[in-house]
Amino acid sequence: METQGSDIFIHDNQYRIIMVFYSPGRTTSYPEIPPSNGIRYHYLGGGDEVGNVGCVFEDKNGTRMLLDYGLAPTDPPKYPREAPDIKDAVITHSHIDHLGMAPWLCSNHRTRLHGTPLTSKISHMMWNDCYKVSRLEGYPLAWDKRDIDIATSSWHTHQFGEKWEKDSWKLKLTKAGHIPGAAMLNVETDTHKLLFTGDFDTRDSPLVSGAKPEKCDVLFVEGTYGGRNHPSKEETIQAFIDRILEVTQRGGTALIPAFANGRTQDIVMTLHKHLPELDVHVDGMGKSVARLQMEHPEALRDPQALEDAWKWCRRVSSKSDKKKALDADCIVSTSGMMDGGPSIWYLNRLRMDPRNAILLTGYQASGSGGRMLLDEGHVPIWDKRTPIDLEVSQFSFSTHAGHSDIVEFAEKCQAETVVIYHTDPNHARPPLVEELESKGHIVHTPINGESKILE
Repeated sequence: METQGSDIFIHDNQYRIIMVFYSPGRTTSYPEIPPSNGIRYHYLGGGDEVGNVGCVFEDKNGTRMLLDYGLAPTDPPKYPREAPDIKDAVITHSHIDHLGMAPWLCSNHRTRLHGTPLTSKISHMMWNDCYKVSRLEGYPLAWDKRDIDIATSSWHTHQFGEKWEKDSWKLKLTKAGHIPGAAMLNVETDTHKLLFTGDFDTRDSPLVSGAKPEKCDVLFVEGTYGGRNHPSKEETIQAFIDRILEVTQRGGTALIPAFANGRTQDIVMTLHKHLPELDVHVDGMGKSVARLQMEHPEALRDPQALEDAWKWCRRVSSKSDKKKALDADCIVSTSGMMDGGPSIWYLNRLRMDPRNAILLTGYQASGSGGRMLLDEGHVPIWDKRTPIDLEVSQFSFSTHAGHSDIVEFAEKCQAETVVIYHTDPNHARPPLVEELESKGHIVHTPINGESKILE
């Protein structure tokens, strides 16, 4: 047994970390007394880091709400600070760094979860996958499989644009443009109009339409890409298509690792639109996510386009399908960071033929298989360091707003105050602060575990 802050890590006989316990209500750093005026915001996580998000809003009457409660899927995972007793939480979208701690929350505080119907449907799948990975890899986890059922039954869903109330607060979800079902939260209190973006993107993608600004006093905006602007999507798609054609025309297979929730579907739709003549096979959890997305056309930009693309590609569902996929033009498969999943199985069988290639489609975190491949030319395959001699290309299909998009969004929201969170404090946040202040905004730079009052 070892301790780290308020967390207690329990090891099995092989010294693998299998569980981490919080002490509900005993170790939270959140203030016990409501603010005397205005709105208090307090980041449990995600204030001065990317992911791991959890933010509490509270007014002088003790009306309190938690916005997201995730974990950082690092090795080992990183947890936010313990949440106080809280009865309502809004989950902006179904990525693990925004909802990964919700089972603990619901089990210990009987918290009601609010979000869109699609986010609620996908959440169960994401929690089960998180639990599975924690068992396979020996990661710490603050909740048990039984807590997933409690969290699943705790959802209160809201359609985009639907208004509801919590005490005197008026609440509404609007489209965030990040993935299907992702939402921004509008909060109108007695004193302030707040907009909390969650992860957002103002640009359209094949799956979803971009986020639209909402007039507010205070904008809580994610700054993942502060200091960086994305290349045009048209340029990225063209380079991606050209690379695939290079590989297939020489007789190779393009292995495309992709995140299950959003990225897999975007990639398949892109291939269907631009390269319909190719033989494309899809494997991994992205198949199940796509089925749920198609059940919620209200969350999609073009439901028919997704349905057509999904009918067109070949979905892998058996061992024989996997073997057939090895002869395909393209294989789209999880995991997107090459940390297990079918993509590793395919890589192990494709790596010996130099005609094949790997096309990475998203961010590769430090310590991930994809990052090791880019930096060191090897990938752990079933715990064995394995050199990979195939050509590797990386493309940015990010669905986060870039620097200029964030600044323009804040201006259009007419926000007097901007709170920048979900961002690297050393590189991404400073250029955002500088430009937003030059535009006349009052800028806050939250620190995890510290409270601020909006007067």
